[in-house]
Amino acid sequence: MPQDDLYEQVFGAFGAALERLARSYEADPEKRRDLLQEIHFATWRSLATFDRQCSLRTWVYRVAHNVGASHVVKHRRTNARVLVTLDDLENLSDLTDTESSVDRQITVERLYRLIQQLQAVDREVILLYLDGLDAISIADVTGISSTNVATKIHRIKKILTRQFAQGGGHGR
Repeated sequence: MPQDDLYEQVFGAFGAALERLARSYEADPEKRRDLLQEIHFATWRSLATFDRQCSLRTWVYRVAHNVGASHVVKHRRTNARVLVTLDDLENLSDLTDTESSVDRQITVERLYRLIQQLQAVDREVILLYLDGLDAISIADVTGISSTNVATKIHRIKKILTRQFAQGGGHGR
């Protein structure tokens, strides 16, 4: 299949997931658009060497997450936000907001802000999980064992749930 046709297939199947991924790596809307463009370009370019040794989905996620991780490393010096370990996130103080109910968009924004605080590998694991990949597929993308993936997913969900319930993820 020609590279451009394959890219159209990728864009149709994974466009929304790539947008969510870019959003998880970059909070600033302007920088996020640039990152998404980098992801699309790297994906298109990589399709010339796609050898079908893995699924197209795995290939696309690998490329996108590599670009996202490179973006974080490249912008770490200019980004005032500090990435934290799972243990640090677990011990963060309440960032509180006393609203009794929030609409779906605010809830999603809060969740993404919490996810953005995770280190790259933890962020990658939970985003792939949220996109519906199983532990074996996530292990294939990330290069860590499926057992480790399952453990990380369980731990991250527990921490995010607790932080979310405590009001974490409000503000910038």
